[in-house]
Amino acid sequence: MTLLTALAGDITTVSFDAIVNAANSRLVGGGGVDGAIHRAGGPVILEECQAWVAENGPLPTGKAMVTGAGRLPCGKVIHTVGPIWADHTPVQARSLLADCYRNSLELAVVEDCATLAFPNISTGVYGFPKEEAAGVAVSTVRSWGRHRGAIEEVVFVCFNEENLMIYSELLAQ
Repeated sequence: MTLLTALAGDITTVSFDAIVNAANSRLVGGGGVDGAIHRAGGPVILEECQAWVAENGPLPTGKAMVTGAGRLPCGKVIHTVGPIWADHTPVQARSLLADCYRNSLELAVVEDCATLAFPNISTGVYGFPKEEAAGVAVSTVRSWGRHRGAIEEVVFVCFNEENLMIYSELLAQ
């Protein structure tokens, strides 16, 4: 069974096998977590992302792809595109967000990653309600972890204490 934890901090400082980036579909970096990962990791991440998009086109919502980590202390960066809350019905948005977690977990297994760190996907400018997003994240990872033993630990890296409280309460249940 996969160990699930939460911490408040900066995902760019986590030295797990892989961290997940809440990316945009063009994989060009941007604001929030995405921008922080690109800035901290350096230009090699953007170069790999641009090569991937040139070959495959924009990354669809809910899907995931992987790059190296550049200057980050982790081994790899898994990029996933979360749903924009206002662009979908709540049911569609929850399903797409769950896909982000499942596809990132599956890719982590393919990439032989035993430890994985997730940010709070879609809760910034994409407008997904924080409590609802955390519920989707925890339930999806828990459900996936019961059936697969390949990933030893998943940590939800929360940018602030508010998100940490939400995740801590869910993980205590």
